[in-house]
Amino acid sequence: MERSYQIWDETPSAIVTGAASGLGHATTIRLASDGYTVTAVDLDEAALNAAFAGQDMSCIHPVACNVTDDTAAEALFDAHKAALGPVRVLVNCAGIASPGATLRPDGPLPLDDFRNVLEVNVVGTFNFIRLAARQMQEASAGVDNQHGVIVNTASVAAYDGMVGQPAYAASKGAVAAMTLPLARELGKYGIRVMAIAPGVFSTPMVNEMKPRARDVVTALRPPFPDRLGEPEEFATLVAAIVENRMLNGEVIRLDGGIRLPAR
Repeated sequence: MERSYQIWDETPSAIVTGAASGLGHATTIRLASDGYTVTAVDLDEAALNAAFAGQDMSCIHPVACNVTDDTAAEALFDAHKAALGPVRVLVNCAGIASPGATLRPDGPLPLDDFRNVLEVNVVGTFNFIRLAARQMQEASAGVDNQHGVIVNTASVAAYDGMVGQPAYAASKGAVAAMTLPLARELGKYGIRVMAIAPGVFSTPMVNEMKPRARDVVTALRPPFPDRLGEPEEFATLVAAIVENRMLNGEVIRLDGGIRLPAR
């Protein structure tokens, strides 16, 4: 099979957000093993450094950044280009869940709780998309005139969100909904846009939920396989998307066939 780094003349670079753990961490390691130099982005610098201890750091460059900060993100992209060349692959994995019912015994869900989830999951994702697209647009073309690939992380909650997930489901629904219009707009610049909607995966987002919410979510099982998804399976799909140039403008459910119940 043609390796993804053969799409472009130079050794390609990638940016992965949410890279300190879970889906982003596995994706960073996979892209590095596939020949990319990767800027690994997360909010917590200490967690980033700990996450990649023992890895080949000639291929992985941890950078702490708040994905919702436009000025910091612009500086990150400028530094990435200066050091590693234009970004060819962007994978947005940074996100938060913060489950909460709309109506509680002590009153309605605080509006800032809802706003914060959308800020990170939607605005943060688009912030990196817009900056990556500009670098990709200006970079040299590869095979099939391809300039770059953007992969965003939605969720099955975008389609069958559970009670207590209004903010999370809305945010992931937005990520799913922007996939096609972005692919339509950016296609003329040789940029593909895809999204993956994972089911229930063994990640810190799930494992660090409050006990009651965690027990509900981790008890869910797909028809097959009868287990939680593993981050490496997400990373494998990212690699397949990067290599298959006919994948564009689509959201792929990666869930073993699971459908979330109401509660």
